[in-house]
Amino acid sequence: MIELAEKLRPVLSVRIFGEEKCFGPGVARLLRGVEEYRSLRGAAKAMGMAYSKAWTITKNAENNLGFPLLRRQTGGKNGGGAALTPEAERLLAAYDGYCQKLRAFADAEFEADFSFLQGGE
Repeated sequence: MIELAEKLRPVLSVRIFGEEKCFGPGVARLLRGVEEYRSLRGAAKAMGMAYSKAWTITKNAENNLGFPLLRRQTGGKNGGGAALTPEAERLLAAYDGYCQKLRAFADAEFEADFSFLQGGE
């Protein structure tokens, strides 16, 4: 048995590609931020990201996916903001579910194949 200070675990990162990368953990986090802050600017700020970078990431994802992720409202009397489109909500839910299933599978396979590192056989 190998002595370890902390339990080892697999870490997965799922990215969806077409011709180019179009969706992954960064875009998902940005969309969750838009849900929380009701604006792309607020989401970017919470992530410590420049608004221009958040805008570019979102536009690139939309172009590669072929549908809009955000409904944008420009400023005015009530200020601007953003919300997820129904397609973005569906994509985010599917992505989260897919990642959860992959993590569960990876954890089980890791346990089976690497149990000797965790004090098993």
